[in-house]
Amino acid sequence: MNKTCKSILILVTLIILLFLYLFNSNFIIDCILQYSYLFITKVFPASFLFITISSILLDFGIIKYIEKIIHINSSNIYLFFSSMISGFPSGSIYTKKLLEDGYIDINMANKYIMFSHFPNPLFVLGSVNTIINDSYLSFSILISIIISNFIIMLFVSKKNIISNNYIIDNNFSKSLLNAINNSFNSIITIYGISIFFYLISCIITKYINLYGYSYIFTNGLFDLTSGVFSTSIISSNIIKCLFIILFICFGSISIHIQTSSILSNTKIRYKYFFIGRIISLIITIIIFYMFIVIKKDLYF
Repeated sequence: MNKTCKSILILVTLIILLFLYLFNSNFIIDCILQYSYLFITKVFPASFLFITISSILLDFGIIKYIEKIIHINSSNIYLFFSSMISGFPSGSIYTKKLLEDGYIDINMANKYIMFSHFPNPLFVLGSVNTIINDSYLSFSILISIIISNFIIMLFVSKKNIISNNYIIDNNFSKSLLNAINNSFNSIITIYGISIFFYLISCIITKYINLYGYSYIFTNGLFDLTSGVFSTSIISSNIIKCLFIILFICFGSISIHIQTSSILSNTKIRYKYFFIGRIISLIITIIIFYMFIVIKKDLYF
């Protein structure tokens, strides 16, 4: 799709949203308030806390101290665990920060963006588990995603060397201010993009009669959270899990736009994130299937 077609598509979408707001403002407002409540109560607290603290830790040289202990490049380890705890799209934020602070070069950054896409563990073990109502399956989804990203990390990071170009800033007040500003800017971007595509999914499902898998896929295509929760209409837990894995590992359009936006002012190439999502999806499904085979008496 060339730039002209993209521009026309975006323009038409915005005009439709504007007319829908004018003629059905209550529906649009309800959707915005509903998603805003979810974002403020579930996404914002954890994202703001982890992004801010991670930024300060980098400024105070956490990677340098880890390298002194294990004597290997620890930027990938730091990124892996920080992203795993925070949830997406923090991986792209942390990768950008590592590049800007000189911990990694652009080649390493392009590789790191491939394995730093994680769901928040509390989302999987909490919200996803309420949908599946099976702790073993929820745990299997989370572990499968973690292992798949770890495998990707091992393959793409094996030739990395320790960088000595990073800058350490021990001025806490300056570091805190920068971390808070960067966190808010990132979170506002995430919120704006998320709610835009959530509105699109709400409008489509309201005015177009979609049923079953098409309804689930449409929700997940535009907004990951909506897609995950819409799987509740499926009776089979295994099929629910496969849809959830698809939405989480590959991500929705909203997630991809968020990542592209975060990386837009850097030389990190979005295509590596996209490739990483495909590889992660394939590996995660294979590992998840192995977990199911272990309990085949329950699920087959």
